[in-house]
Amino acid sequence: MYIKKILLKNYRNYSSLELNFDNKVNVFIGLNAQGKTNLMESIHVLAFAKSHRTTNDKELIKWDEEYAKIEGSIQKRNSTDILQLILSKKGKKARVNLIEKARLSEYVGNFNVVMFAPEDLNLVKGSPQVRRKFIDMELGQISPIYIYNLSTYQKVLLQRNNYLKKLSIKETTDLTTLDILTEQMVELAAKIVDKRLQFITLLENWAKGIHSDITNGIENLSINYKSSINVSEKPELSKMIQEYYDYYEKNKEREIYRGVTLFGPHRDDLELLVNSKDVQIYGSQGQQRTVALSLKLAEIELIKTETNEYPVLLLDDVLSELDNSRQTHLLDTIQNKVQTFVTTTNIDGIDHKVISEAKIFKVKNANIEY
Repeated sequence: MYIKKILLKNYRNYSSLELNFDNKVNVFIGLNAQGKTNLMESIHVLAFAKSHRTTNDKELIKWDEEYAKIEGSIQKRNSTDILQLILSKKGKKARVNLIEKARLSEYVGNFNVVMFAPEDLNLVKGSPQVRRKFIDMELGQISPIYIYNLSTYQKVLLQRNNYLKKLSIKETTDLTTLDILTEQMVELAAKIVDKRLQFITLLENWAKGIHSDITNGIENLSINYKSSINVSEKPELSKMIQEYYDYYEKNKEREIYRGVTLFGPHRDDLELLVNSKDVQIYGSQGQQRTVALSLKLAEIELIKTETNEYPVLLLDDVLSELDNSRQTHLLDTIQNKVQTFVTTTNIDGIDHKVISEAKIFKVKNANIEY
């Protein structure tokens, strides 16, 4: 899979842009604040229908304009798809081959992207929220039902939290509504965690070998899913649902007192171990970065296995953050198999065939030359 062409209209600092890409490696060179990351973001938004930099879609629309449009031509093994997103102050419209999709879960997954940016190096030492987002973004690309269940869960969670607050301040005393919301939430929670456990198993299978290669067999990487309830590694869905019921019933008074939902997928985390030690606590910065790189490279192979297509890789100002050995391993891995986009201020310090044979774009004040 690769993106042949992109068209932008009123997107960030781009009034109008049309670019054709090489199906292997495309490098965007320019000073900071010229539009390199905006272009990378537009490719990410085309895939996920949302930005990795902001939750407010209005920020993606050029100043004083009413709407922004992103359109991309995606070449797959057996077809070419035209994806289009129109963002306005009223919301967003997503189309695949001119057909509008009522749900974003029907849109996401038509174009698979893996992004590796400097903030992804915080995947290991960052907050649990960072690791949950990592799971949700990548799992969502290969499982539309996961996106739907997660979106529905978040809506029910918001309703439940609002109702718990009302109960906590005695604005209401009726527990029936809480029980109904709990019933809706536990089934969704169990389905979400079930999918996450399957995903982590697949991810670990790929990441182990990649991490071992990068460290010349010295380090062994393992990944554990840390659930806010006690779940076995391969639980039955019905048993997990019952486990959630039991937790919520046992802690009902505590949640009412706190006015918030204390258990569920929104509280879960990943435990990343190198040679059986928690790398977040005991790992060096180099080890933490190697784990982050291993996870990102594992994503690429996992998506290929699940979809039979390699995703597009976005390397946004990240090569300069990696030392020579990690940089070389990354570029060796993608060579001749993954369409890759690289942003950088210069390529002088990057000595690799992948970069020397790339299509070079020069970016200055939202103008791109090649």
